[in-house]
Amino acid sequence: MPLSAPIPLNLTNLKQRTFSCHDLLPLQSDSLWKIERGVVRTLTCSEEGRSIVLGFWGPGDVVGKPLSRLDPYQIECLTSAEVSLLPSHLWYQVMDAWILHAQESEELLSIVHNRPVNLRLLQLLNWLARKFGREVEGGKLIELPLTHQALSEVICTTRVTVTRLLNQFEQEGILNRRGRFLILGRQK
Repeated sequence: MPLSAPIPLNLTNLKQRTFSCHDLLPLQSDSLWKIERGVVRTLTCSEEGRSIVLGFWGPGDVVGKPLSRLDPYQIECLTSAEVSLLPSHLWYQVMDAWILHAQESEELLSIVHNRPVNLRLLQLLNWLARKFGREVEGGKLIELPLTHQALSEVICTTRVTVTRLLNQFEQEGILNRRGRFLILGRQK
């Protein structure tokens, strides 16, 4: 009797949970979180207690302790988020998301190691606009509640430097502000 292929389980039947902005997703060694709605960031901290941002993740992405060897490791909601708990026996169904996770982590690592700092910030804003931005008049609106401090933590600089550079980018017409969000102009 021939063996049949396993019947794929429907990922839409997974139990979904909702978390509020600034909540931490619980870490489990045998499960991942699949983001259905919202944005989270993964972090660790240095021995001095400084936050180190590891990545930003949105709908379709997977996050979780099995993707990291770092300790401490946290997953913080930047917006309200709806996530599905994905047990290990279903991980094969999100292999594309795993590959994307690795690629985007490498992109961020590359950005962090660029010099000078204004190039790092501009590349980070471009990366955020590609991943999370939506087209509006004048460019891409990055609707993420990122403070100057949060941006500075990603590119390893000070909040004061990020504030100065954002003001400079605004004067140069590279970006505009819409409330507390940024619109990154179309780059030539």
